[in-house]
Amino acid sequence: MKQPKKRRFQLSERQLGYAMVAPSIILIAVIIIWPIMLSAWNSLFDYRLNDPAKAERISSLSINLETYADNRYLVYDTMEDVREAMPDAGGALDDITTALDEQHETLLNTDEGLADRYEEVNTMLENFQPVNDEELRLTEVPEEWADGFANTLDEQTAAVQALREGAPEEAVQPLTDLESQLSNTQGSILEPNFVGLKNYTTYLGDGRTWTAMLNTLLFTVVTVGVELAIGLAVALLINRVFIGRGLVRAAVLVPWAIPTAVAAMMWTFLFDGQSGIMAHYMAQFGLIDDPGALLSTGAGGMFSIMFADIWKTTPYMALLLLAGLQTIPRSLYEAAEVDGANKFQQFISITLPMIRSAILVAVLFRALDAFRVFDLIYVLTGGGPANSTESISVYAYKLLFEQQNFGAGSALSVIVFLSVALLSTIFIKLIGSDLFSGRLKQ
Repeated sequence: MKQPKKRRFQLSERQLGYAMVAPSIILIAVIIIWPIMLSAWNSLFDYRLNDPAKAERISSLSINLETYADNRYLVYDTMEDVREAMPDAGGALDDITTALDEQHETLLNTDEGLADRYEEVNTMLENFQPVNDEELRLTEVPEEWADGFANTLDEQTAAVQALREGAPEEAVQPLTDLESQLSNTQGSILEPNFVGLKNYTTYLGDGRTWTAMLNTLLFTVVTVGVELAIGLAVALLINRVFIGRGLVRAAVLVPWAIPTAVAAMMWTFLFDGQSGIMAHYMAQFGLIDDPGALLSTGAGGMFSIMFADIWKTTPYMALLLLAGLQTIPRSLYEAAEVDGANKFQQFISITLPMIRSAILVAVLFRALDAFRVFDLIYVLTGGGPANSTESISVYAYKLLFEQQNFGAGSALSVIVFLSVALLSTIFIKLIGSDLFSGRLKQ
C-alpha cells in the first residue's frame, strides 16, 4: 500500500509576515523598550549612589557581604593594634571578639550555603578582586538577626568608647579607628529602599518639575513655530533658480552642521555681557537695556536659548520643506499662470497643499526633538539663572548624574518618555492622520 506523502512544513502568509518583522520587533524591544523598563524599575526605589545605604536596589532586608567581610577584617586587625598599645584592655577586647564571633556564626547559619558565599567573597577581597556579582554580594537576612547584630555593634562601640576615656596616648588612634570600623560594619546591613510610586507623587507635586515642563513646552512651541515660518521662506528661496544657488544652499546648511554643544558654546561668548558682540549690538540698537541681561535674567536666558536653537535648526526645517517643494510638478504652476493666478494665489492653492505632508513631518520631527532639548540649554545657561531656563530633560540629568539620585531621576525620565509618547499620539491623531492614511489604503 502506498504511503501518503508527508506534508512539508510551510508557513502561512500571515505567519511569514510575522517572521519577517520579528527581528525588527526584537531589536526595538532590546534597544528602546528595555532601557525604558529599566528606568521604570529604578524609579520604584530610593536609589542613590551618593548614599552607601541606598546604593543598591534592595527590596528586602539584606547584608552586603563585601562590606561586611572587609570591615570584619579591619576590626580584628585593629583590635590587635589596640592590644599592643593597651595590654590591660585584653579582657574587654576578648568580650568584643566573642560577641562579634557569636553574631558571625549565627549569620552563617541563617541560610544554607551562606558560609560558602562568605568564604568566596573573603577570598576575592584577599586577592584584591572586586565583587561584581550582585547575587554573590547581597544576601537576605532575617530581621531578628539584623536587630541583634545592630544591638551588638552598639554595645561594643560603647565598650570601645569606655576604653578610650582612660587609654594611653598611643592607644587613642587605634581605638578611634576601631570605633569607626564598628560603625562601618553596621552599614553592611541594607534596609529595603523600595518606595513604589513615591518618586512620581513627590516630583509631580514639586513646583520645580512643572516649571521645567512649562519651560520645555514654551521652548517647543516658540522655536518650532518660528523655524517653520523662516524655514519655509528659506526653502522657497533656494528652490528657485538663480546664480549662486549652490553656494547659498551650502551656506544655509552650515549652522545645522555644527554640533549643538559647539554652537551653544559659541553663542555663550556672543551673548556674554562683557565681551559678547551680539549682546553689545542688541544693547546699542535698544533691543535690550543691559548687555548682561541676556544670560543673567530668566527672560534673557530663555530668549538666548530660543535664538540659538532657531539659528541652528532652521536649516534642518528648510531642508525637509525643500524636499517637499521639489516634488511639485512645474506644470501645475504653468497651468495656474494660464488661468491668471498670481504668485500668492499659487502659493496658497498649489504650494501649501502639495507640501502639507512635508510640513507635518518636519513639525513632528522638530517638536519631538525640541521637547527633548538638553545639550543646548545645559551648555548655554546650565538651566539658570535660578532654574528659570531649566527643561525637564536638564532637571532629570541633574538628579541622575549631579545628585546621583537614580530613583528620582529615573522617575523624571519616565515622565519625559510618557510626555513624548503622548505628544506624538496627539499630533498624529489630530493633525497628522492624513500622513499615514494613504499608505494604509494601499
